[in-house]
Amino acid sequence: MPLTQRIHDQFQAGIQVLADAADSVAEPIGAAARIMTDCLLAEGKILACGVGPSGLAGQHLAAILADRLDKERPGLAAFALRSDGAAMVDDADPAQGIARQVAALGHPGDILVAFSAYGQARAVVEAIRTARDRDMRVVVLAGGDGGAAAEILSESDVLICLPAESAARIHEITLFVIHCLCDGIDYFLLGA
Repeated sequence: MPLTQRIHDQFQAGIQVLADAADSVAEPIGAAARIMTDCLLAEGKILACGVGPSGLAGQHLAAILADRLDKERPGLAAFALRSDGAAMVDDADPAQGIARQVAALGHPGDILVAFSAYGQARAVVEAIRTARDRDMRVVVLAGGDGGAAAEILSESDVLICLPAESAARIHEITLFVIHCLCDGIDYFLLGA
């Protein structure tokens, strides 16, 4: 198979995942945008986390909220938590690094947005547990059924299951969902 055909096939696979997701994720994205907006209007903050490429998704979300997506607006209180170990001392348990940041920065009424390709990242699961202990709501974006992250959510949390098998497709649709979340927040704050 020529490389150009392989690239074309990658585009088609990405397009198909987005088309498949439209119906299944629209409602949870809307619910997440609503609770995130309510949190921000109540002077709460959004903390975002993930490990590896999922950590980059958290940085992307926080950057858009703190600056803007398409419309000019004041910056919103959003922070990406570090998952690279720089936020920990040398002998700390790496799985607790994000959780310790949630414990230090999260307050009741804040929201943790947790990204994990398959919902199994131990550091993310521990961060979710800590957020629940701090009376924070949680939004999880994960592929498949949400894995271990989905199992510890409460009824007031939001699970956005991304209908993809491969990590590449999960990360691609995650960026699209981030843009939908931010657009939804702008819609609630600024109108159409």
